[in-house]
Parts: sequence; C-alpha cells; structure tokens
Amino acid sequence: MVVGRKLWIIIFIKLILIFFVLKIFFFPDIMKSKFKTDKERSNYIIKQLTKK
Repeated sequence: MVVGRKLWIIIFIKLILIFFVLKIFFFPDIMKSKFKTDKERSNYIIKQLTKK
C-alpha cells in the first residue's frame, strides 16, 4: 500500500511537470504576441468566427 501510494504521487508529479513544460515550450500564447490589448484580441476572434 505504501509503495503504491508513493508511485501514484510520483506519477502525478511527472504528469504535472510534463504538461507544464509542454504548455510553456510548445503552446506559446500567440494572441498576446500579436495583439497588445484584450479589445484587439476579442475583435480579432469575433472577426475570425463570423468570417465566411
């Protein structure tokens, strides 16, 4: 029981670290680099969603 609990804790820590690293390096915040304000970001998204 004690070994199993320790292994699950290690698994959860590794998963958290993996997702943290993936988010930072592979999924950058593109909207913040293209637009300065929230209003510009929201206008861009609205235009993209309503564009046909």
